[in-house]
Amino acid sequence: MNMQRRPGFPAQVDAGRPASRQGGAGAARPAPSAAVAPARGVGLDSAAVRARMVQRLAAAGVADAALLRAMGEVPRHLFVDTALANQAYEETSLPIGWGQTISKPGVVARMIELLLGAPCAQGGAGLGRVLEVGTGCGYQAAVLSRVAREVYSVERLRAMHDRARDRLRPLRLANVHLILGDGMLGFADGAPYSGIIAAAGGEQLPPAWCQQLAVGGRLVAPVVAADGRQALQVVDRTPQGFTREILEAVHFVPLKSGIA
Repeated sequence: MNMQRRPGFPAQVDAGRPASRQGGAGAARPAPSAAVAPARGVGLDSAAVRARMVQRLAAAGVADAALLRAMGEVPRHLFVDTALANQAYEETSLPIGWGQTISKPGVVARMIELLLGAPCAQGGAGLGRVLEVGTGCGYQAAVLSRVAREVYSVERLRAMHDRARDRLRPLRLANVHLILGDGMLGFADGAPYSGIIAAAGGEQLPPAWCQQLAVGGRLVAPVVAADGRQALQVVDRTPQGFTREILEAVHFVPLKSGIA
């Protein structure tokens, strides 16, 4: 009898193996194949806890309905250590080990909403394929899975990559692909991307990211300014080239190369 092994969730992509190329980077996103079921428990498992966080995000100016819904559906407390779980839905960043942090909910929402503003995502097209540089604990990848057709997430720290896979697996997000690799190189096998989002900041954007961005796509990343402080930078790729805009100050971990 021919028995096929069921795929794991999320998929772990070999950085040296070509990725699936079904559909273009700006293709419309179908309904998610695996949704995060609304929480019905008590305490941190209650949907009401996440609903209060979503209300704060909306009051702060986050307007995209699909994004607010995604933020309300993903159980953020499952991505932090148990000792810090009671702070998971507060507007604060939290340590997640190995010198890394999970960003504030407002920062996650702000960056993803900027990404959703990509020219190729307008007119009902939605975000197609997205590259996330810096998987971290996996929380942002889970949110992205709800607003993009496909997510490729690269992490350079092996232990962090393994933990993110373990924490994402129960959510069974078939459109999330985890890669252990050097995020500064992007992930060429999945390119072109309608969106690229980075969770670490360097003095300049790695050339590979701009090369892997589709025409009509948008890159959102922190960049270190001349005064040494970080600020969000938004890069759009047009048929004529690239346009850049510097936005508000942020604070992310430094962008590093290599695998550790």
